[in-house]
Amino acid sequence: MTSREEFPCPFERYETDILPEWIDINGHMNMAYYGVVFDRGNYAAGDALGLGADYVEGSSHGIFAAETHTLYFRELHLGDRLRVRTQIVSADTKRLHFAHEIYHIASGERAAAQEVMYLHVNLTSRRVTPFLDSVQPRIEAAREIHASLPIPDWCGRRLEAKR
Repeated sequence: MTSREEFPCPFERYETDILPEWIDINGHMNMAYYGVVFDRGNYAAGDALGLGADYVEGSSHGIFAAETHTLYFRELHLGDRLRVRTQIVSADTKRLHFAHEIYHIASGERAAAQEVMYLHVNLTSRRVTPFLDSVQPRIEAAREIHASLPIPDWCGRRLEAKR
């Protein structure tokens, strides 16, 4: 089982400083590196759920991103310190739906948000398959803990250009 201490509500265990190579010609963090920061926050959450490197190596199963949506709210610059906040929006036997947010630590402002849907995959067959019994109860317990959080208003949005 997973407790609130093992998988806090929300989950906030990844922090980083912006590196010089992440800065683009506009003088702010390039959008590709927001993805890197979100991904590292995701790895921290995955590790806490038992879906980390040991799981992948020991079971030949892992999670693949099937869909993402990223929103940018604030520029980030060299030397800024960031924290990723993760919420489990939903989960079932094969899917894990995360809402990640990057926060600028000094100001407390949200800099970006990313919604991502992960699928559980057998790495031998490369097919979507149910989570193994070794992790499913942990994921379900964490999902129940996170059910107390409101679903972010930006989840489920889609891009739309009015013509």
